Amino acid sequence: MPKMKRWGSILVSLCLCSLLFVATGCAGKPPSPYAQAQQESTQRNAPKAIAKAATQGSEFNKFFPDAADGYQRIYTQEKKGFAEAKLNKDGVNLAMLSISDTISLPSAAAKYSQATDNIQGFPTVEQGTTQTGVLVGDRYQVKVLSRSPSFTKSDRQAWIARFDLRGLSKLK
Repeated sequence: MPKMKRWGSILVSLCLCSLLFVATGCAGKPPSPYAQAQQESTQRNAPKAIAKAATQGSEFNKFFPDAADGYQRIYTQEKKGFAEAKLNKDGVNLAMLSISDTISLPSAAAKYSQATDNIQGFPTVEQGTTQTGVLVGDRYQVKVLSRSPSFTKSDRQAWIARFDLRGLSKLK
């Protein structure tokens, strides 16, 4: 009789383990924190991430500064509404240069409304300690982002001034 009790308790334990395994395996996954955003962005009539009227990134390339004085400009990304290039010297990435069309993200342009400084007459703002941006023609944001501590605020401002800001302001 003691053997029957032992087999019975083993059998009950195995059944409970199996039941627990099946119950947890069938439970649904907790919702992703991005699930709501995904659902909203894929619904009909949801706003596009990039506005249809955004300028093609390839249009921006001609406004980037030329590489000179031992610097290398290496284009890294080009898509609708955005273009970006690395600024390297002696194999070190000093900064990222970019132009973006704020038509897709009006809040990016809004931050310039309170600007007190300018570069070539265009409002400029500092974003943290590593980014300098300028708004050109109330639409195009030109930014320089330091990637090296040696690349200072004055370096960022000087490189923004090397962009063809006047030419960019005429782009429609």
